Amino acid sequence: MRHGIAATLAAVVALGLAVRGQSPALALVGVDVIPMDRERVLQRQTLVIRDGRIVEMGPTATVKPPAGARIVNGAGKYVLPALGEMHGHLAGPNTALNERILALNVVHGVLTVRSMLGHPAQLTLRDRVARGEVLGPRIYTSGPSANGQSVTTAAAGEQMARDQKAAGYDLIKIHPGVPLAAFEALARTARQVGIPIAGHVPADVGVHRAIAAGYRTIEHLDGYAEAALRDGVTMPASGSGFFGSSIAPHLDDRKIPALVQETKAAGVWLVPTETLMVNFLSDEPVTAMMKRPELAYITADMRQQWENGLKAFRGGPQNPNAQDRARLMAFRSRLLRQMQDAGVGILLGADSPQILNVPGIATHQELVAVVKAGLTPYEALASGTRNVAVYLGTDTDGGTVAPGMRANLLVVNANPLQDVSRTQDRFGVVHEGTWHDRAALDDMLAALRVAP
Repeated sequence: MRHGIAATLAAVVALGLAVRGQSPALALVGVDVIPMDRERVLQRQTLVIRDGRIVEMGPTATVKPPAGARIVNGAGKYVLPALGEMHGHLAGPNTALNERILALNVVHGVLTVRSMLGHPAQLTLRDRVARGEVLGPRIYTSGPSANGQSVTTAAAGEQMARDQKAAGYDLIKIHPGVPLAAFEALARTARQVGIPIAGHVPADVGVHRAIAAGYRTIEHLDGYAEAALRDGVTMPASGSGFFGSSIAPHLDDRKIPALVQETKAAGVWLVPTETLMVNFLSDEPVTAMMKRPELAYITADMRQQWENGLKAFRGGPQNPNAQDRARLMAFRSRLLRQMQDAGVGILLGADSPQILNVPGIATHQELVAVVKAGLTPYEALASGTRNVAVYLGTDTDGGTVAPGMRANLLVVNANPLQDVSRTQDRFGVVHEGTWHDRAALDDMLAALRVAP
């Protein structure tokens, strides 16, 4: 199978579709542009792209493609910035699986990935992608996570922060289980050396301390349910369950506004990963879930792991009843809506490849999930485009569609501001200035398909 993927990508290169800068210019003609600087559509535009950047954009009647440019007739199509997956995962040194993950993201117009469980091999992969040696999205990566086994003392926390900064990782990922003293030492040293911390909120830390410590992002809305436990209710000895599943009946929505203001004041960003919650808390039979068509792009062993994980969760104490599931999801929706209204930064992330979340595809499904949770289509799209660039400090380089920006674009057949699921109906993808039409994307998908 790996040979099939590599062969297809080689064919794409041979056709001049994946080598950056081969074509002197690319012109998308007659497109409607969703620039994402604010909620609007610029109709009947022509974009001229050269050397990986948008060099000109304006009404088709006035902007003429340069001689020799590759012309793409985009009449009736919509152009928006490519998406970012801000809670994704790579596969450490597993070259074949990394190749699959990267290709699936590119095929679906997800051209930035923040990998949230790092490995030294991902530093090399990040740099190779940046040089154009490997077809893939731009990678930002954490190091190996701080967790209850890797960081148990203050000294270990300090050492991890210094080591991961020196190694060149983009951030430190926090997992559950880190003791408070070890966490505080890690967070303090991370601030001193200049590397962000992000991730889960360990039970010993809690969301208030996490916010005060300067988390750059809190993933999964972790810790907020625990902080909204109704006064007078004791936390179960077994803990709060799956992101609050065990305490869902005891959540007090009146505590949300103070949490929102605390988060906003500290400049902490949130990555909700709603699809993760939807998949785990679904009442759909596991056998039916495992027949979803997108799972055809996941290896058999990973599908088996996902099925086993879902069955174990369904049979375990963290799986709430239907009423408590609804209560937990309603709390999260209110929290997310109030965070958005207050101007807290929201980032798109599906936690792929996680159970049922196929790279690339899941990022589009996350758009649908956060809209269902209460965001507007524009707000959801902003979380995966402009907000990504603002968070990463690359907003003068991308995240919007305008002259001078890098040409990483998603072109779709209908307006996603009216129905955000339309981002899944791709006409093509522009990756670092190179046009991949739907036929080329489908060829790549065919090579990624796993035989049943």
